[in-house]
Amino acid sequence: MRATVFAAVFALSIPLLASGQTDGVEVHNQEVIRRYLEHINRGDAKAAAAAYAIDAKNFGRPVGRDGIEARLHDIFRTFPEWHMEILEMTAAGEVVVVRCRVSGTHRGVGTMLLNGMPVGVAPTGKRFEVTHMHWHTLRDGKIVEHYANRDDLGMLRQLGLLPTVAP
Repeated sequence: MRATVFAAVFALSIPLLASGQTDGVEVHNQEVIRRYLEHINRGDAKAAAAAYAIDAKNFGRPVGRDGIEARLHDIFRTFPEWHMEILEMTAAGEVVVVRCRVSGTHRGVGTMLLNGMPVGVAPTGKRFEVTHMHWHTLRDGKIVEHYANRDDLGMLRQLGLLPTVAP
């Protein structure tokens, strides 16, 4: 899967490489994502959401910057020390793809339906560590669209909220 995503980003970058337009935009866009993740790792939802355009989309749905901030507040309420460590990052023009290790401890009660995140579930006090892939599209230095492929099932299993799978 990882090789497929990075191959797709490389294929998207071929026209940009030929035109010589990659360096400045890609470096700047990667720095935007690095700062965004630094704010997330500090638990600063407002500063992290500021990396998004006012009319941003999340998983193809218009949620705007305020919607991103609300989602981050819910994640931080559920997992106060939520951490995203960049393992790999690549960029092609307006697209930045990040593979990261995500960890946290379930210490709060989530209230928003965010894919496989626990909602209305009493804190387990258990820690998890999984891998995510995040695909960001940026324009004018702001994230305008975000998609992710996350191991929410692995997270829920580690939190003790799903039965373990027999070998």
